[in-house]
Amino acid sequence: MCHVIVTCRSMLWTLLSIVAAFGELIAFMSTDWLVGFPRTPDAVFSPHGATTAGEAYRPTLGIYGRCIKLPHLQRGILCGPYAVHFGEIASGFWQATSIFLAAGILLLCAVAFISVFTMCFQSIMKKSIFNVCGLLQGIAGLFLILGLMLYPAGWGSDKVQLYCGPDASPYRAGLCSMGWAFYTAMGGTVLTFVCAVFSAQAEIATSSDKVQEEIEEGKSLICLL
Repeated sequence: MCHVIVTCRSMLWTLLSIVAAFGELIAFMSTDWLVGFPRTPDAVFSPHGATTAGEAYRPTLGIYGRCIKLPHLQRGILCGPYAVHFGEIASGFWQATSIFLAAGILLLCAVAFISVFTMCFQSIMKKSIFNVCGLLQGIAGLFLILGLMLYPAGWGSDKVQLYCGPDASPYRAGLCSMGWAFYTAMGGTVLTFVCAVFSAQAEIATSSDKVQEEIEEGKSLICLL
C-alpha cells in the first residue's frame, strides 16, 4: 500500500531541489556570463572603449553562446551559439567548465525528478531516498564548484578579449563585468549544498514517530507540519 507522506520539511526540500536544478540549467544556457564593454554595431575597440558614434550597447558572452548587434540587423540584438561543436568553445578551461556543469546539472535534474515522488516512496533498495538524493546533490555541488573555479581561467582566450578588451586574462575580466548568469550559477551551487544538508531533515520528518503512528492507524494520506 502506498502511503502519501507530506511534511513541511520534505516539501521544502523538494521545492528547493527543483529551484536549484532549474536555476543551474537556466544559467548554463544563458549568454549573460560576461557583459562586454559598450560599443556600437560597427565599433572599433580602443583602450577607451568604442570609437564609433551611434547608439551603444553591451554584448554578452556565455560559455557557448553570445548576444551581439549586427549593423545590418534591424530587429535588435542577435543571440545564439558561437560554438557549433564542442571543440569550438572559447578555451579548454571553458570546455572543462561545460563538462563539470553539465554533469552537476544532470544529477540535479535527476534529483529534482525523483523528489516529486518522495511523497509516495521514501526508500529505494532499502536505502532512504532522501539520503541517496542528498548524496547525489553533494556530488553535484562538487562538480559545480569545479566548473565555476575553472571558468575564470578561460578569460585569457581570444574570444573573451574580443568582448572584454586586450587586458582580459585568466581570472581578470578586463573591461567586462559579470552577468546575472554567473551569479545565478553561484547561488544555485550554494543552494545545492543547502539541499544536500536539508535532505537529512526531510528524512527525519517523514520517518518520525508521529508518521509511524498514523500509518499504523491505517491512514494512506499523512500531512504533518
